Amino acid sequence: MLIQINTDSNIEADATLTQKVNAIIADRITYFGKQITRMDVHLSDENSDKKVGTDAKRCLLVADLAGMQPIEVSDHASTLEQAAEGAAQKMKRALDSALGRLASR
Repeated sequence: MLIQINTDSNIEADATLTQKVNAIIADRITYFGKQITRMDVHLSDENSDKKVGTDAKRCLLVADLAGMQPIEVSDHASTLEQAAEGAAQKMKRALDSALGRLASR
């Protein structure tokens, strides 16, 4: 499974951030690795121009599944790591639901 990390112009994707986000995503969805062909991670700072407010960091995950429509989830938090963790949890539940229904057929 390929994990591709993209950031907006307000976030610098250094090696530390990339490693943390990769570890969070891989840890949560390892079980589904064979069904997922690609995982796109989009990190953004929605309040970067104001520099105020909470839950300004956003993580959008898009999972491309073999033979199925992509699954998309997102989460907002005060840090990028928390947003990635929340989005990964949501993706795990979405994959459980989608692939579980498929297996029951």
